[in-house]
Amino acid sequence: MLINMQKTASRVDIAAVLDQLSKQGIDAQVVRQAESAVVIVANGSSGDNVRSLSGSPGVDKVLDIDQPFKLASRQARHESTIVNVSGVKIGGSDIVVMAGPCSVESREQILATAVAVKKMGAKILRGGAYKPRTSPYEFQGLGVTALELLREARELTGLPIVTEVMGTDDVDLVCKYADMLQIGARNMQNFALLRRLATCGKPVMLKRSPAATVREWLLAAEYLLVGGNADVVLCERGVRGFERETRNTLDVNAIALAKQLSHLPVIADPSHATGRRELVAPAAKAAIGAGADGLLIEVHPNPDSALSDGTQSLKFNEFDDLMHSLREPMRRLA
Repeated sequence: MLINMQKTASRVDIAAVLDQLSKQGIDAQVVRQAESAVVIVANGSSGDNVRSLSGSPGVDKVLDIDQPFKLASRQARHESTIVNVSGVKIGGSDIVVMAGPCSVESREQILATAVAVKKMGAKILRGGAYKPRTSPYEFQGLGVTALELLREARELTGLPIVTEVMGTDDVDLVCKYADMLQIGARNMQNFALLRRLATCGKPVMLKRSPAATVREWLLAAEYLLVGGNADVVLCERGVRGFERETRNTLDVNAIALAKQLSHLPVIADPSHATGRRELVAPAAKAAIGAGADGLLIEVHPNPDSALSDGTQSLKFNEFDDLMHSLREPMRRLA
């Protein structure tokens, strides 16, 4: 259950509610969101005991939440959350496209890509500075050099930057450069990283693990919300199945389900989901049809020479064709 406090609730009001819960043997945790405070009541508490606090000073309302992900649940917040990434709003009426290379490889590559994708309608530039690779012998990213090149690309084009952070030690550094931090699929349940990014002060994109259920995905998001970061974007990037012709399987069901269960915006990554550039466009359209609020697309000036994920990266003309085709769906592409 949740106890929503009024915006005018004082520290004394909040302390009194916590004291009443404690006297009843109920553990609770306070999470501050914007100008209000939410008291989260632990599972297993007596509903009647908690509901009796609805008339207490400073209490706005008491909510019954039957989902384990309480703050992420649409029961807790009926209206959809809109996440603002340096002026780009994700979760509203417009489909937001984030595009760029899997890895930042050179100044020429990232600047050319940034200029091209902006011209074609992308609103956010993606690019990997640190790359979690299955093999230790594969390209691991340029690190700080890549972050500096991403900053230069932002200064050139005005596009906000999203890039992945791989560990708690890198958070402060990446925050100096990025407008939104990405938690990769392999780190979805890296709880130390989730807790750290809950306090980073930047929007976070949370990718779903290829073996995670939707519930596990939303519970991972709950770590960010309960830690105080309300600016969370969910990203469906495909699950691992028995199909071998594609890299993963885009879980279109999960997009629609997450939108029903949660108020958080949901985007799709058809590049990682399919692993094949000729399938990116149809998968992207399917994701939008399922209700996705945006797309994360890999684009490279010369995919055949890319140091990572070239087979799933679109060429400039292919990305342009995709962007033109997206202007016809249900929602307007700004």
